[in-house]
Amino acid sequence: MAESESESQGHSGSKRLFINHVDTYAGKAISKFLSQCMVGASLEERDEEEDAASVTSDHMPPKEGVWKVSGTLKNPEHEKPEWVHEILQVDEKIQMLEHLAECDVVVYDITEDPDQIDEASWAVSAVHAELDRFETPKMFILISTVMTWAKSKPVDPDDPEIPFTEEDYRRRKPHSNFKGHISAEKLVIKLGKTNKAKFVTYVVASGLTYGAGENIFHYLFKTAWHGEAEALQCFGNGMNILPSIHIKDLAGVIQNIADSRPKTRYLVAVDDSQSPLDEIVKCVSQNLGNGKIKYITKEDALLSKSLSQTEFDMLLVDLRMDGVYIRENMNIRWGAERGLIESIPDIIKEYKTTRKLLPMRACVLGPPASGKTSMVAALCKHYKLHHIKIKDVIDEAIEALEKSAARADGDENEDDDGKAQEDQELLDAIMESKQSNNDRIEEQYLIRFYRDKLHSMPCQNQGFILDGFPKTIDQAKELFAVDEEEEQEENGKMPVYDRATMPEFVISLDSTDDFLKQRIMNLPESVVAKTHNTEDGFNRRITEFRALNEEDATVLNYFDELEIHPEHLDITKETDPENKNLMDQLVKNMGKPRNYGPTKEEVEETERLETEQRLKKEQEERETIERMESEEVALKEQRQEEWTSRLEEVKRQEKELLENQSIPLRNYLMKHVMPTLTQGLIECCKVRPDDAIDYLAEYIFRNNPQVD
Repeated sequence: MAESESESQGHSGSKRLFINHVDTYAGKAISKFLSQCMVGASLEERDEEEDAASVTSDHMPPKEGVWKVSGTLKNPEHEKPEWVHEILQVDEKIQMLEHLAECDVVVYDITEDPDQIDEASWAVSAVHAELDRFETPKMFILISTVMTWAKSKPVDPDDPEIPFTEEDYRRRKPHSNFKGHISAEKLVIKLGKTNKAKFVTYVVASGLTYGAGENIFHYLFKTAWHGEAEALQCFGNGMNILPSIHIKDLAGVIQNIADSRPKTRYLVAVDDSQSPLDEIVKCVSQNLGNGKIKYITKEDALLSKSLSQTEFDMLLVDLRMDGVYIRENMNIRWGAERGLIESIPDIIKEYKTTRKLLPMRACVLGPPASGKTSMVAALCKHYKLHHIKIKDVIDEAIEALEKSAARADGDENEDDDGKAQEDQELLDAIMESKQSNNDRIEEQYLIRFYRDKLHSMPCQNQGFILDGFPKTIDQAKELFAVDEEEEQEENGKMPVYDRATMPEFVISLDSTDDFLKQRIMNLPESVVAKTHNTEDGFNRRITEFRALNEEDATVLNYFDELEIHPEHLDITKETDPENKNLMDQLVKNMGKPRNYGPTKEEVEETERLETEQRLKKEQEERETIERMESEEVALKEQRQEEWTSRLEEVKRQEKELLENQSIPLRNYLMKHVMPTLTQGLIECCKVRPDDAIDYLAEYIFRNNPQVD
């Protein structure tokens, strides 16, 4: 072990450690690692059993004596990680300083967010300014990057392969985009020299980090995992050496510094690998993709939307680094001491587990015309799985054999190891078998094609859904049989099936023959033509299917015996032509997708479609409202016109009624009243009495016909 400036405090009790941005890649991994480490544990020798136990300690609850981790969040809306004791949400630097003063160790990572350079510089300066009021020693650790060495001149110009070590740190020259990082490094080293008893500072120049879901190399892993690209891209000639370190090994370096307080203030944290970029790309492609790589120019690489400028600069760095101090003086439980390439199986497993990229495997069985293919297609679209159809499997396998066999006649066949010739012989055997078997592929070749397909990298990465295959129990046993080497695993116990290809979900579509026949009859003639769904074809297929599923030895019984219980769906009860109810039931049972969420482009496309649908719906609603208002106005005007028309008719009828009712009265007046009245008026005019009214009244009274 390295010489320390203070005695070990062993497991005397928990200590407080602060780390910025515990929700980022590095902050998350380092804080989680340290939260499970006993204070002073790196000062003790551990045996293999303890190491093995610590490997599986990712989800162990905190114990007494471990580092009590607090920190900040880059994304304020992010939930507090369960292993973090406290999240700081402070608006003023005074509050932040008070918290930092309570911590024994302060760790600042400036590799991921350049904005943290200024905060780290302030933090180390503020803590240094308050040294007099500290009762216990404080430690400040700055996690920087080897990019501050990117433009350094070789140690020996005659031998450029000699690696840089910690002793050369004063000669380091940074990449032009990392000058802020080296300024922060110099400040941290400077402030740690004033009062070493109370305040000690360290700078860790970290290599390119990998593992735990990936960060800088994530674009490689993601592209290879999807399997959609023709080849994995390598920038430039790929000969540049990338100094790297597993993120958990970097956390082990931080743990050792916090425990032992080494005298060396500047540390280089890299693994023992001296891997060039193209070897890393090849390794990822071979173990996670199709094994192909493609060299592109740096200019073309800059156009990639999946890489930031910082990641681009790091991937093109060419540095030979040797972490002599950490290798010789620190007690690190290395997870990938030999580098990414040597540990690729474990790193890929860690990548898939961390990002929850677990393959989903299913099998949909059922009688002909039951809708297997459409349902599998919908499920594959929802879960982003591979649709395994018998025709596609045969066509792809034959095409691959033909391409491989074509190389047998070429001159450049030295490195083929005879595979092209073997494929040619297999292709000839298959074609000869088809001629003698009514142009059908023999079952042995079909099973071989299926096994190759299910073991292919895309199916192993994302998963698959088998469409109507296997059809018999014998096919199922051969398809999911294990290799001879695997049969001797676990003290001679024989695995009953291949766990890498066995479906997790088995769906059986159930229906009566009459329902299926009626469904076929309702299809348009253009759809039925040139398919197996003609009357003769359907009858033959349904007869074969029922014959294979009458006895106990059926495919469904095979899965049932393995405790992979099939889910039976009665399609005769589904009324929706899109099988929405059945799909909802299947999605509920199969759970959430286990792959990457939608890409940025897919999210934008989804948002665009949702916006279009929303605008269309709003337009339709506006048009509906306008139409209803227009109809209401028209109806109101119509009712007004009807009311006016009816009112006029009522007035006319009333007038006619009054006129009709007044006729007898007028006749009476003309016959009996008007003559007397007229004569009275004439007499009144002649006499001209003083009171004409009284005279006229007396005259009418005297000359009343009734009186007479």
